[in-house]
Amino acid sequence: MLNFLAGGDRTSPLAFWGGALAVSVGVALHLPMFFMAADMNYRLAGMPMDTGMYWGMVLIVAGTIAAGYGLLPRPGMTNAPLADVTDALPDVGRERITRAHWGLLLTLTFALIIDTMKPASLGFVIPGMAAEYGLPRPTIAIVAFFALSGTALGSVIWGILADRLGRRAAILLAAIMFIGTSICGAMPSFIGNIIMCFLIGLSAGGMLPIAYTLLSELVPARHRGWLVVLVGAVGLFAGYLASSLCAALLEPVFGWRIMWFIGLPTGVMLIGLSQFVPESPQFLLLHGRLAEAIQVIRRFEMGRPPARSAPATKVAGPGLLTSAFAGTTLSLNLAAVAWGLVNFGLILWLPADLRAKGYSVASSDALLARSALLALPTAAITALLYARWSTKGTLMLLSAVTAIGLVGISLLGSDLPLPDYSPVVLISLLMIGTNGIIAVLLPYSTESYPLLIRGRGTGFVAGSSKFGGILVQVVNLAAMVPPLATAAIVLVVPVVASAVLIGRYGLESRGRQIDAPAE
Repeated sequence: MLNFLAGGDRTSPLAFWGGALAVSVGVALHLPMFFMAADMNYRLAGMPMDTGMYWGMVLIVAGTIAAGYGLLPRPGMTNAPLADVTDALPDVGRERITRAHWGLLLTLTFALIIDTMKPASLGFVIPGMAAEYGLPRPTIAIVAFFALSGTALGSVIWGILADRLGRRAAILLAAIMFIGTSICGAMPSFIGNIIMCFLIGLSAGGMLPIAYTLLSELVPARHRGWLVVLVGAVGLFAGYLASSLCAALLEPVFGWRIMWFIGLPTGVMLIGLSQFVPESPQFLLLHGRLAEAIQVIRRFEMGRPPARSAPATKVAGPGLLTSAFAGTTLSLNLAAVAWGLVNFGLILWLPADLRAKGYSVASSDALLARSALLALPTAAITALLYARWSTKGTLMLLSAVTAIGLVGISLLGSDLPLPDYSPVVLISLLMIGTNGIIAVLLPYSTESYPLLIRGRGTGFVAGSSKFGGILVQVVNLAAMVPPLATAAIVLVVPVVASAVLIGRYGLESRGRQIDAPAE
């Protein structure tokens, strides 16, 4: 059983499980100090760390290293061209969703919910953190900057790990870090919180691209588009919902710090559910592990991967910036940066700008709520367009909608005679475009790169979306936030440029086998 859950292809399942236990015990050693502060409303600022906490940190570091070692491939495993082994595979593909698929989909949806809860919780803990440490708003903004920087770096690192260790191994290692970084809730110093928020971001940054990569390699081509987009949308929405519910139920009783400790039980649950997450058969074939690949293919009733994909899976392999993929890499990453600038910048600035234009707090919040409600049903339309019409066409269309919304936002408050309903319509267009872009951008990225670089390619795109947010945080910290109308017009340029580049270099992947050559 231990061998199965950790992966029979790994160096030492015992090292993995011993490391997981050590990390869990290390986190548990931080809980006594937290609960002893109950009579102080769980305020730990300025308190010294006790001996148990120091030993707990040692166990967490050592356990993470041991778990990572246990997830390394067995020595002597070598890459093998896909064409050398595909002829031996059973051709049992039925292009239907099986029970194994549903188990995978539910588990990865749960993983994305946990992953989304971490950055979403930041919005709930910052007010309490600022009050406990007595810090002004510009200083507390540093926490968001480091957390976002961690997610950007984590997206890149986990993408590389997914290509080196395997998709499943990367998910398990992320779960270990989910558990270990939950000790942020017991950090007594503000500096300790900053460091741990960076590590939380680092652990959470890669789950989304890894999940999309694994799904794209296991879900039948006929169902891949709508299912992958749906899983991502549900995971993101449910993650924010779960975070808000936990905050409403737990924060009034245990204070803001309890939001970080949620990583302990959820991380343990994710490791327990890993039995429903197989390794990608394409990844197994790449490393010459034919017997394991056959087991997965039979379990998911998949057909043989196309033998013609062998040139994309040689050991030397392609790179993200080689002539074959440079245009793809540039267009997708530009789209991701542009999305990050709009989502983490302009949309977050909207409430303050609306109030500056004369809207009351209640009316501005109601306007944004109505706009979001109007935009919500378009998630299903986006999934339908992506699956039934065109993958790159859907992404280009959503970029165009975003650009129209940006131009419209720049006109709010101008002297032009706009209808009374125009604010709701224009803000809704912006939300439809931005929500749609992030829903399809990463699934499209997984379909745009070959097997050998799929994880890192998708990871870089995910990191670029956070990089846009980092740029916004730099602007905030430097107190250089431009007028909303100016920002909206400036952001039209990268949004439109990314759509044009995707039209030029993007691959139409609708219904195409994930590693089939483009026609």
